[in-house]
Amino acid sequence: MTTHRPRIVDLSETQPNRRRGGDLRAMLTPTAVGATSGFMGLAIVQPGDRIGEHYHPYSEEFVYVVNGLLEVDLDGEPHAMRPDQGLLIPPHVRHRFRNVGDVEARMVFHLGPLAPRPELGHVDTENTETADRAAPPERTEAAS
Repeated sequence: MTTHRPRIVDLSETQPNRRRGGDLRAMLTPTAVGATSGFMGLAIVQPGDRIGEHYHPYSEEFVYVVNGLLEVDLDGEPHAMRPDQGLLIPPHVRHRFRNVGDVEARMVFHLGPLAPRPELGHVDTENTETADRAAPPERTEAAS
């Protein structure tokens, strides 16, 4: 049995990932902390920005809005989200987030279980203007 030591990861240790829009920061990941059941991070979305539509074939996604006003499309149906609200997104449900407010939105996300390989964890269903900037969030790790 593998044992892992607790590790605190500061947001400043993570690299911005803007491939799908917004600024996705994968913080507690298999590479960064030895996580075996999923990974957690923070999405920072500026007013008018979005995280492009995608789905997860293997994972549930849990989200919690910390700041700002977001609209999330779930299989094409829009839903408003505000601070102190959480959402469970089942596997295979297409979703995109838009900041519909006038302040920065921050959303904590957790995905689990892990896909068999990181590149299988996300399936993009639309192109975003920032598609070539960085690796998918599950592959962006804290600085080594």
